[in-house]
Amino acid sequence: MNKEQLVSQAREIKQRAYAPYSKFPVGAALLMKDGRVFTGVNVENVSFGATNCAERTAIFTAITEGYHKGDFAEIAVNGNTEDFLPPCSICRQVMAEFFEPDMPVHLTNDKNEIRTLALKELLPMAFTDLDM
Repeated sequence: MNKEQLVSQAREIKQRAYAPYSKFPVGAALLMKDGRVFTGVNVENVSFGATNCAERTAIFTAITEGYHKGDFAEIAVNGNTEDFLPPCSICRQVMAEFFEPDMPVHLTNDKNEIRTLALKELLPMAFTDLDM
């Protein structure tokens, strides 16, 4: 699967987001090393701290299905934004837990452009299990 196909899946799943408060739907598509794709959407709550982002939804679903740290290949994130949409800091920390530092993270915008960064570029000096 190429990055354009992964981004397309993130864009399509975004329509299922539950975002009644922010009106900001986000979709994510997570490619595993074995070729399986998990998608996720943001699911809001009136208590914003209880909201879950699209990226974490996809990651947690993969973990629930039996995948482990090191099984992840790349992720695409899509929202209705003029600029490239980066994961929030909580999602970046979860990514640091499960993704390799060089794993591609595809950021998109509403012009169908893609910017690919390695996780370590999004989260330099990440707090990891090596710091414990």
